[in-house]
Amino acid sequence: MNDRYDPAYGGETYGGDQYEIVGYDTYGQPVYRQIPAQQAPQATYDPYAQQGQQAQQGYGSDPYGTGPQQRVPSYDGYDTGEQPPVPSYDPYGAGARGGASEQAYTPYGRPPQGGPARPRGAEQTARIPQQTGPAEAEESRLHGEGERGGENEQFDFVEEPDGDSEDVIDWLKFTENRTERREEARRRARSRLISLVVVLALVAAGGVGYLWYAGKLPGLSSSGTKAGTGTPLGAQNRDVIVVHLHNTAKGGTSTALLVDNTTTKQGTTVLLPNSLTLTDEDGAVTTLAKSVDDDGSSGTRDQLDTVLGTSIQGTWRLDTPYLQNLVDLVGNIEVDTNTDVPDPAAKDAKKKNTGPLVHRGQGQTLSGKMAVAYATYRAPGEASNAQLERFGQVLHGVLRKVSSDPQAATVTVQTLGQIIEPPLSDKNLGAFLAKLADLAKGGDYRSALLPVQADGTVSAQTSADVVKNILGGTAKSPDQGSAVRVSVQNATGAEDNTEKARVVLLNGGFTFMEAGSGSVARTTSQVTYSDAADKENAGEVAKTLGLPASAVTKGSVASNADVSVVLGQDYRPSAS
Repeated sequence: MNDRYDPAYGGETYGGDQYEIVGYDTYGQPVYRQIPAQQAPQATYDPYAQQGQQAQQGYGSDPYGTGPQQRVPSYDGYDTGEQPPVPSYDPYGAGARGGASEQAYTPYGRPPQGGPARPRGAEQTARIPQQTGPAEAEESRLHGEGERGGENEQFDFVEEPDGDSEDVIDWLKFTENRTERREEARRRARSRLISLVVVLALVAAGGVGYLWYAGKLPGLSSSGTKAGTGTPLGAQNRDVIVVHLHNTAKGGTSTALLVDNTTTKQGTTVLLPNSLTLTDEDGAVTTLAKSVDDDGSSGTRDQLDTVLGTSIQGTWRLDTPYLQNLVDLVGNIEVDTNTDVPDPAAKDAKKKNTGPLVHRGQGQTLSGKMAVAYATYRAPGEASNAQLERFGQVLHGVLRKVSSDPQAATVTVQTLGQIIEPPLSDKNLGAFLAKLADLAKGGDYRSALLPVQADGTVSAQTSADVVKNILGGTAKSPDQGSAVRVSVQNATGAEDNTEKARVVLLNGGFTFMEAGSGSVARTTSQVTYSDAADKENAGEVAKTLGLPASAVTKGSVASNADVSVVLGQDYRPSAS
């Protein structure tokens, strides 16, 4: 309790006057009154008072008003009538305090009957000037009640702002926000993972679908139909052009078919060996090389249609100078070369010691001159098909560099300045090359060698992949009838003598069968027969080849031949 003005409840001195506590106001603050100076009791005049009526009874002797009423005299000489007794104020119920505090409480400053009259100002209660106002008194009262409540074991909790509580709230908010952020990050990561899985599944499904449609899905392709197309091989649409490369420097030709399967979107270069047997206009059996030289473009094209069961739309004659210009126009080509190629222009010993014109390796860049040298090169001891495969590599490299735009490809063809044989035109050739270029750049292009037997014929079993699947035709070699089968081995030391002998024998009506080259050169030639019935045939073979009759002898021959020939250094191709 805040009793700052009543130290030890013993009163207070202010300005020389004595004050004592007479009670507490509604705010719990003590109320003081001035203690009058000690004076002799004086009787007041009361004309209405009754003599002897409780003259000595003090004020407050009957706190509950059960005794007789007393008349309180008025200080100003007027009688106010009977007044009820006023009990003495004792908040603690301990009775009046001793000393000055035992004086009777007179709220209006009037002394009890029979007591001495006091000045009005002296009897009034007074408040110390230093006392607080109502607002401060209310705060003091609340504080005092808290103290008294503590004495009665009752507590009042007052919330006061605390900086630590704000820090705690901020920390809780931070922790809650961090937890929420972590949960949100987990949800986002989970959503992204699910989206990624869905995208990968869609991409995989699309890739499998494309492979299935394009017929590239392993295990689903067959020889009868290309997977994904659902169209039989014979019903698929193909555009075919035959290309004849003429070596103007050394002579000889190389032939290939350019095939565009518009149904399966697949391009192919079919390489045709020069030993392939054909039937000329007179019905005689000839070779592809002989037919190109003798029958020209149209005759050879018709014969190829008959043998391979295909339909060729045109012929493109490509001489080596035009091939060189074409490679230069497209800006060189990239080829995986399989051998070193010397410079054909190197004729003296000093130039032969220089490096090769074309080096063996992966991704070799070839200019026009280098491309021609590589496409026509045949190393000593190599089969003729080795040179043919190099020609196919050069064609593939050119198609990868030709523009896929038909108009631009046509301009390239026209820039060559060569004459295109009808029915093929420069515009048709340009558009055809543009379509093949698009397939070659997309990886849908390949090269295939047509397999032929030793006698130049095409077997349905060995050539099924090329003739049936690529060309969509059926192999039909000319009927050999009773033609004599001649096996030829070259032991002259000159590799081109084999091809020359082949041409001569085929033109003579014989069936040519290559037996390779001898490891050791022979000085004389020999013609051998095993059956006496073939003796005459052996003589005709020697005569056709320009060999003397003394070269004919009886002996063992190859199992699949009627007559065997070993060419020696006495063989003169010009004499045959």
